[in-house]
Amino acid sequence: MKYSVNEQGYYGDFGGAYIPEMLYPNIEELRQQYEIITNDPAYRVEFDALLKDYVGRPSPLYLAKRLSAKYGANIYLKREDLNHTGSHKINNAIGQILLAERLGKKRIIAETGAGQHGVATATVCALRGIECVVYMGEIDMERQAPNVARMKMLGATVVPATSGSKTLKDATNEAMRDWINNPVDTHYIIGSVVGPYPYPEMVARFQSIISFETKKQLLEQTGKELPDYALACVGGGSNAMGMFYHFLDDESVKLIAVEAAGLGVDSGHSAATSVLGREGVLHGSRTILMQTDDGQVVEPYSISAGLDYPGIGPQHAHLHKVKRAKYVSITDDEALNAGLLLSQLEGIIPAIESAHAFAYLEKMTFKPTDNVVICLSGRGDKDLDTYIKHFGY
Repeated sequence: MKYSVNEQGYYGDFGGAYIPEMLYPNIEELRQQYEIITNDPAYRVEFDALLKDYVGRPSPLYLAKRLSAKYGANIYLKREDLNHTGSHKINNAIGQILLAERLGKKRIIAETGAGQHGVATATVCALRGIECVVYMGEIDMERQAPNVARMKMLGATVVPATSGSKTLKDATNEAMRDWINNPVDTHYIIGSVVGPYPYPEMVARFQSIISFETKKQLLEQTGKELPDYALACVGGGSNAMGMFYHFLDDESVKLIAVEAAGLGVDSGHSAATSVLGREGVLHGSRTILMQTDDGQVVEPYSISAGLDYPGIGPQHAHLHKVKRAKYVSITDDEALNAGLLLSQLEGIIPAIESAHAFAYLEKMTFKPTDNVVICLSGRGDKDLDTYIKHFGY
C-alpha cells in the first residue's frame, strides 16, 4: 500500500518511536509481537466474535434521506455511535485488551479526552477482569462528567491530570509517566493513531473495520463499493483513519479530515493542527503539532473534549503533506449548529466531535449522484449539557 508504514515505523517523514530508555523494552516487545499475535487465527476468531456479539458490529450504513435532500447528494452515515459504549473507541479497546492478555500484562492504563476511550477501556477491563487506570484532564472531567461516572461504575480508577491545560495532552503525559514507572506488568491502551510506533499502525488496523464494512455495505446498497467522498473528524485521528484506511489507495475517493477550529483558526483558541502546526515530536512520534518558535507545545482549544489535541497522528501528517487527504477546520459554533441540524433532520444526536464533520457539508458542493460517507464516530449523550447551555434549552 502506497500510504502504509515502512519497516522503521514511518509514514513518509512522520512516525518512529521517540521514547525514553525505560520504555524501550515495552515498545520493542509490542513491535515484535503485535503482528504475530493479531495474525494468529485464534486471536482473530476471538476478536471477530467480540466485535459481533459484544460490540454489535457490523454498524449500520444509513442513507440519511432528509440530510441528502438538503445538501443534494446521497449522504450515508457510518453509525459508529450505535456500538456498545457509544463510539468507535471500543473497536481498538477490544483489539488491545486481547493483545495485552497474550503479552501477560496484569494492569491497563489509558488516557482519555471526551471520555469515550476511557469508557471503552474500562469496559473491556471489566469484561476481562483486569485492573484499569484512566488519566483524564481535570477540565475534561468536569465537562464530561457522565463518562467519568461510567468509568468508575465499570471499576476503573480515574486520575485527574492537573497540569498544563488539564485536557487530553496532559492526560497523555500522565499516562506516559505511569508507564515509565510500571514498565513490566502494565500495557498502555493508547486511544488514537498517535504515540510511538507500532501504536499508530496498530490502532489504525483495529479501526479499519469501519471502512472494511463500509465498502461491503456501499456495494450492497449502491452497486459500487467506493464512495465519492469520505468525511471524518480528526483530533488524534483514529475514527478518520478507520474511515479512510481501505480507501487510501483508491485515489478516486476524496478524503476529508475535519479538525476543530475552536473560536477560529487565528483566535489563539483552536486545535486546527494542520493549519497551525509544524513538524516536530510529540508523545513519541514525529508528526505535525502546534508549537511555539522554541518548540514548546501550544495549548489547544476546542469545545469538543476529544478534538483538543495539539497534534495529529503521523499517518495523518503524511496524508496531509502529500495531499492525499484534505484537512479542513470547523469552529465550535458551526459544529454545534450541525449537531442540532442532524438531530432535527434525522433524529440522531451526534457527539460534538462527529458534528464537526457534518458541519463541513455546508462548505461543499455536490453532484446529485455523489455518494458521501460520514463517520458518525460517537453519540451525543455525553455532550447534552454543552448543547443545552449553547442553545438555551
